[in-house]
Amino acid sequence: MAKRQDASTGQIVDMPDTAAAAKPGRATMHAKVYSPFQVFFDEDAYSISAENDTGPFDILPKHHNFITLLKPGELSIQTLHGEQRIRISGGVMHVKADQVIVFLDV
Repeated sequence: MAKRQDASTGQIVDMPDTAAAAKPGRATMHAKVYSPFQVFFDEDAYSISAENDTGPFDILPKHHNFITLLKPGELSIQTLHGEQRIRISGGVMHVKADQVIVFLDV
């Protein structure tokens, strides 16, 4: 079961695996995760979960512009086809206009 931080209370809570199931009309955003020599992910997603110095966080469609340094750990991407996890050693995430770009190995 995935974990997320509740935006209103700040508590870490369990997120059911069924949250990744495709739903008609559910909003998506384009996500690209890559390093200088490899593209790990480049398609639409429902959400991306990661961790920075302040703790775990989620990016959802219509998120405000955002940039952060990522801590080593795992990116969890909820896609149209289920969940994809990518182990990272750190990186930079940039969110703008329903596009999420994650630069790894920088």
